[in-house]
Amino acid sequence: MPEGDTVWRTAHRLHAALAGRVLTRSDLRVPRFATADLTGRAVLDVTPRGKHLLTRLEEGLTLHSHLRMDGSWRVFATGERWSGGPAHQIRAILGNAEHTAVGYRLPVLELIRTADEQNVIGHLGPDLLGPDWDPAEAVRRLTADPAGSLGEALLDQRNLAGIGNVYKSELAFLAAVTPWLPVGELAPGVPERLVATAHRLLEANKDRPDRRTTTTRHPAHHLYVYGREHRPCLRCGASVRRAELGDRVTYWCPGCQKGPTR
Repeated sequence: MPEGDTVWRTAHRLHAALAGRVLTRSDLRVPRFATADLTGRAVLDVTPRGKHLLTRLEEGLTLHSHLRMDGSWRVFATGERWSGGPAHQIRAILGNAEHTAVGYRLPVLELIRTADEQNVIGHLGPDLLGPDWDPAEAVRRLTADPAGSLGEALLDQRNLAGIGNVYKSELAFLAAVTPWLPVGELAPGVPERLVATAHRLLEANKDRPDRRTTTTRHPAHHLYVYGREHRPCLRCGASVRRAELGDRVTYWCPGCQKGPTR
């Protein structure tokens, strides 16, 4: 599932291609909105909110989309061949004289009133890459359920908006605790450091496609534990392990991270 930095980058790519221009092509290939025609309307902006994308248009309309597991938006120059999947996977097309944005495999695509955006994003916690980022509120939400596991608390978008499975595993490693540790058992100061580290990492990675959480320059060592099952930990050499946490996989190092395991 795309993380907040990927969604931020997608939003800014869409904004650069569409904002301030009038749509000359519009095609929403979902049953509920298949007859909607957005041509003739100017795109005002494309804004990311956690993992949600809000494409705002004239006359008070917003096209709300969410990438979930494997959705994507691609931007093409006029006349450029589209790539991103077979035609039957296309769910949205927004075009102007210079660019065409094509949404592939979008599991969430809906046209709403801009005034009603809070109905789809109002539940989100502080946005790690948003202009209203509030670390104190993020800490308060993250620690609100002391019995809940750290991994599940980090993934809960009502606590912090933008963390996905990769950052969940990496943040637990950097905090030196397992993702199954109850939040209430974190040492004093650790929640604050976790929130600050999450913000720092997403900010550092939002402008580059090769996400990095490590400090090494080795091209194969971008991440400490995620996706590195059975490979040696970059710090202690122990074999990185993989297991399920809820309905997601998680990775951890049994040598560096203390706490309960699955």
